[in-house]
Amino acid sequence: MGMNQTPSSERVHIGLFGKRNAGKSSVINAVTNQDIAIVSAVRGTTTDPVYKSMELLPLGPVMLIDTPGLDDEGELGALRVQKGLDVLQKTDIALLIVDGTAGMSPEDERLEEELKKRRLPYLVVFNKWDLVQEKSAGEENSGAEPEDERHIRVSARTGEGIQELKERLARMVPAGKEKRLVGDLLEPQDLVVLVVPIDKAAPKGRLILPQQQTIRDVLESGAVSVVVREKELKETLKKLGTKPKLVITDSQVFGLVDRDTPEDILLTSFSILFARYKGNLAQAVRGAGALESLRDGDKILISEGCTHHRQCDDIGTVKLPRWIENYTGKKPEFVFTSGTGFERNLKEYHMIVHCGGCMLNEQEMQYRLKMAESQGVPMTNYGILIAYMKGILERSLQPFPDMAALLEKEKGK
Repeated sequence: MGMNQTPSSERVHIGLFGKRNAGKSSVINAVTNQDIAIVSAVRGTTTDPVYKSMELLPLGPVMLIDTPGLDDEGELGALRVQKGLDVLQKTDIALLIVDGTAGMSPEDERLEEELKKRRLPYLVVFNKWDLVQEKSAGEENSGAEPEDERHIRVSARTGEGIQELKERLARMVPAGKEKRLVGDLLEPQDLVVLVVPIDKAAPKGRLILPQQQTIRDVLESGAVSVVVREKELKETLKKLGTKPKLVITDSQVFGLVDRDTPEDILLTSFSILFARYKGNLAQAVRGAGALESLRDGDKILISEGCTHHRQCDDIGTVKLPRWIENYTGKKPEFVFTSGTGFERNLKEYHMIVHCGGCMLNEQEMQYRLKMAESQGVPMTNYGILIAYMKGILERSLQPFPDMAALLEKEKGK
């Protein structure tokens, strides 16, 4: 995955509309290079709007919303169409997918009128263009539609026009929708100190992905980043001469960094920035509070995203269990999973502690979080739980006042 080009609070919401056989799901799959929508030969497989959050390059983090067919029939169908149209209220960019072999239908035209009325940025995507070309070899084809800034021809099957579609989407992103890791907290020329322990887990000669992405976002803000190991932090802060706006640390050395960073400097961690970026900070903060009600014998699932070499091996399997036992004074039962293994039935767990998920794609991580939420199981991540147990989560949420208030509420329960 490339660096996140769109490192505030929202993904760009892209709504997909069209008749039942226009091939909306196939177009989604072609655009995202993965089978995430339901593709079936039966017309009208999608019956409710389906939300998929993912990383779409060159666009960045988006939410795709696949809607029921505009021509769904019967009473139920009408309800579904209405549900689909309700999605327009949440849409930043609309894609109207049309069967290129048939051309625009009355339903398509009505939707296009609606999009114009609402002044929503939109594209009409004529799908199945490969079939149109086959048919029109040597004859004038009635389905053929002109291509202009509002219309584009693609073939989900052959991939023709798909890259062009992605690039057009990227150019249509509404202003103010840019999502930042840390940039929204910074002004140009601000000084940011990043504390990076050079640990055994990070391959020789390089930083791990979350650190690279954070540095990249600091640079894009016109701010200045200084990168140090935890051992050099104290000395560096003295030498700098300017008070940094923010210190960002790796969770493993949180305690030490907390001690060495004067109280009047904001301090947070990579894992907190990433949880906020991915939209799951509130869930993780609430999840950490589940430690308070832990009893002997309760099951805790500790889940790690890496497979090849287990990057956080000793944290997940050794340190975390020890810290949890020390903090709570209880003897829970720990269950460990790594890589793509993640249990479907989570109800037996008191809580789930997941790694930061830097090796999992957004979709997989969101899926895990939603699964925990839907089964009522608190879920947090390594970094946030460590900060909570060491009593420094409060300080590390200071840059985000709404989260600090949420933590107060959890502790007061």
